[in-house]
Amino acid sequence: MVVQGEAQAESHGDPGARRTYTHIEIMKIMSGLLLALLTSMISTSVVATALPTIVGEFGAQEQLSWVASATLLTMTASTPLWGKLSDLFGRKRMFQLALGLFVAGSMVAGLSQSMGMLIAARAVQGLGTGGLSALTQVILGDVVEPRERGRYSGYIGAVFGVSTVGGPLVGGFLVDTSWLGWRWCFYVCVPLAIVAFAVIQRVLRFDHDPRDARIDWWGAFTLTGGASALMLLLSFGGHEFAWNSPWTYGLGGVVLVLFGLSIMAERRAADPILPPRLVRDRTFVLAGAASLLVGVSMFGILIYLPQYLQIVKGMSPTMSGIMTTPLVVSLLVSSVGCGRIVTRTGRWKIFPAAGLLLVATGMAVLSLLHSDSGHWVIGAAIAIVGTGMGLTMQVLILAAQNAAQPRDMAVTTSGISFFRNLGGAVGVAALGAVLANRVRDEMSGMLAAAHLAVPGGEGLSLGTPEAIGRLPPAIQHIVIEAFTRAMQSVFLASVPAAVLGFVAVLFLRELPLRSSRTGEGAGSDGGTGRVA
Repeated sequence: MVVQGEAQAESHGDPGARRTYTHIEIMKIMSGLLLALLTSMISTSVVATALPTIVGEFGAQEQLSWVASATLLTMTASTPLWGKLSDLFGRKRMFQLALGLFVAGSMVAGLSQSMGMLIAARAVQGLGTGGLSALTQVILGDVVEPRERGRYSGYIGAVFGVSTVGGPLVGGFLVDTSWLGWRWCFYVCVPLAIVAFAVIQRVLRFDHDPRDARIDWWGAFTLTGGASALMLLLSFGGHEFAWNSPWTYGLGGVVLVLFGLSIMAERRAADPILPPRLVRDRTFVLAGAASLLVGVSMFGILIYLPQYLQIVKGMSPTMSGIMTTPLVVSLLVSSVGCGRIVTRTGRWKIFPAAGLLLVATGMAVLSLLHSDSGHWVIGAAIAIVGTGMGLTMQVLILAAQNAAQPRDMAVTTSGISFFRNLGGAVGVAALGAVLANRVRDEMSGMLAAAHLAVPGGEGLSLGTPEAIGRLPPAIQHIVIEAFTRAMQSVFLASVPAAVLGFVAVLFLRELPLRSSRTGEGAGSDGGTGRVA
């Protein structure tokens, strides 16, 4: 479907020779990309419902956070590498490699006989997921003109929303079905991934022109090492070890040293993974900062809203997933709708600005929820947040791609994805600390005031709705009230992140999306501006 010589023309610096794809051709390519992306994203969320069963079977409750964080760690750390590797070895080859890693990790996870084996498999899954999420955007930038990208990027946002809510629903069904079980939470993605591989093999035919592939090994080691150390610190600080501990200071020192060395390495490398010129580009820096802050706010609702619905409102996992339907519908409609408007007008800045204000507003409404809040109030609040996310996430990537030089398309795209994933890690860690501390403080105060003690002492598991339901009514009321107040703090803490993201978007200089890839990035020295 892709004519011979396209990649050769690109590699010899003749962007004018790039072919123009029809809508039908683009949709065929998008079908494979979206199927692979949906598969990987569902695998990330489907396991959440199964985690209590998994750790119960292996008798390793204390390692639950490692299962949840292993994928996020490797996904975030590897994201900047996939763009550069696709420049060196070809988009299609790297996309299929990422899909193969994901399938291998899924199979091993389903066959796991120990927690260590499962954690390692989840890490491999994360490597594949990082490549699929980054390279989907990169390939979209290769085959779609800048002015038209909004039309198709909305579908990516829709896939993200569907997988976020669909994953827990599928996971709940699999775990509750006796003849399937939790292992099928990993197996269920494999057939979809194989179909996606076959579709990509048929419709995506980039011809890669081999060249001197000088890999920036030192830059790769320092960047991924620094990101991994930072992710470990954020994921496990306050849980596996105290914030005020040698582990915290040691990992913090490693982060500073490795990122400092990465700056030196990237300045000296002939073909750097993250070119220093990107850090001087105003659009890249501000879009990256806004994406990081979107990630913080986004995970505030995706991770912690189900806990409010199940613990405070007493819903089952399946019903709590259904309750988040307004989030998916609003995200789908706003993402696709704003993408079409951006395509028609070429203007984009108003959408992430309005979107982040909506996210802040929705989070503020959620912070007012209490144990007696009506379902329609909850649905309206999360619909507002979903609309804001749909207007923001993909448009920020479009803005960064539009300002990038053709040679920097892949690293720019993967860089913005990296910041969003990193924001998610920050959000999970920071908001989790807010939740744990507020629950502990509120419970201690209310129990002392009522002259009550918790059965079992400090061993009460607040994350298990069944355990809370078996408590004496007086203590159960205190636990639910403490958790309600803690959740209010979690949602309220997400508001400043969204507001700061809005401020970052305001400082973005809008450059209308071009109708051709030929001049892509031509205005990055002037139209987009540089950071002083």
